[in-house]
Amino acid sequence: MTDPVQLVSIAVSAILLVTVVELVRRRLLTEEYSFIWIVSAFALLAISLWRNILDVTAIALGVHYPPALLLLALTLFVMIVSLYFSVVISRHRQQIDHLVEEIALLESDLRVMRDSVRTVTAGEVVPRSAYERGGAADERSLGRH
Repeated sequence: MTDPVQLVSIAVSAILLVTVVELVRRRLLTEEYSFIWIVSAFALLAISLWRNILDVTAIALGVHYPPALLLLALTLFVMIVSLYFSVVISRHRQQIDHLVEEIALLESDLRVMRDSVRTVTAGEVVPRSAYERGGAADERSLGRH
């Protein structure tokens, strides 16, 4: 017989799992980060369905109070997730720095190109006939200069 606390924990675990899958489906959560949440939801669902898993594991590890094992596991999980996200944030920071440097170099190149472009005045323009323009274009396309 299941008690109300177990039913609520099963429901919450199932809702968490469905929510994560839905966020991935809607592309609000990437697959890279969803793995941690899916594993967590399955672990919570397993503990909710088979309550004696915690007791058996606690006895096997020599822990006298099974909920303390759960708290230890949750603390370890939070530390691992924090470390993982610190690595991700550090990688993103390096990528941002690299992109900022690339943009600065491109802006510098653009400035040099704008400075080197000479403005042509109306007196410097030499009109050519349509035949001459077409002939020059034909020569360029044929590779003749």
